Amino acid sequence: MNILDKIIYEKQKEVSKNRILYPIQKLEKSILFNRKSLSLVRSIEKSCAGIIAEFKRKSPSKGIINDAISMEKVVKDYEEAGASGISILTDYSFFSGKNENLTKTRSIVSIPLLRKDFIIDEYQIIESKSIGSDVILLIAEILSKKKIKDFASLAKSLDLEVIIEIHCEKEIEKLTENSDIIGINNRNLRTFLVDFKNCSKLVSKVPKNYMKIAESGITDVESILHLQKKGFQGFLIGENFMKDKDPGKSCRNMIKALKSHENKNHNEI
Repeated sequence: MNILDKIIYEKQKEVSKNRILYPIQKLEKSILFNRKSLSLVRSIEKSCAGIIAEFKRKSPSKGIINDAISMEKVVKDYEEAGASGISILTDYSFFSGKNENLTKTRSIVSIPLLRKDFIIDEYQIIESKSIGSDVILLIAEILSKKKIKDFASLAKSLDLEVIIEIHCEKEIEKLTENSDIIGINNRNLRTFLVDFKNCSKLVSKVPKNYMKIAESGITDVESILHLQKKGFQGFLIGENFMKDKDPGKSCRNMIKALKSHENKNHNEI
């Protein structure tokens, strides 16, 4: 059983348990359930950087990344740095995340929040809305084309934006018109190995009407500038920030450098 299989096995048990502990009727009564969602698409469009900064304490491939730093400080620093959105890991078993982290972040910042998890059931989409998410992630690797279509439709009915994540060319056929963003992941979720060239290889094959974001293995400004030329508008960055003793400062420095590059280009025109 590979890493992804283990994650899905545990996720199935988690969803079954949560359905009993927190039935849908209870989720729909959440104070956050009827709030107007914030648009990650518009936030990225207004930014020269398009950074979606991620908060995660550990991962299956790296183990503990940063288990002591204050989440409240990090997410506030991300917002002040100019991030277009914040990604919050809510998987506990493999990433030490929890739903409460997203709800807490929602009370701290005023930018779009992505719930980063392994969604396999419509229950999790309703749950995502109830905890304060603005955007959900649907991973093509673990969902059929029909499920992606149905899940995306449900998400849109709840005023949630949808990122469909792909890793290989065959998954492009699973894209649905109800998605807002296509995320191309450099990481193979079955092995957790990263191939930075994957984004560049796939982007030209994705229909031009989708906003595109690059995920995993992005460590420097030069990589982002390269990917921007390829057609990417957003960049999901987690480990590169979180491994720093001051993730917010790391994020701020990257965005500052991207703004400086944009200003330089404008001055040369």
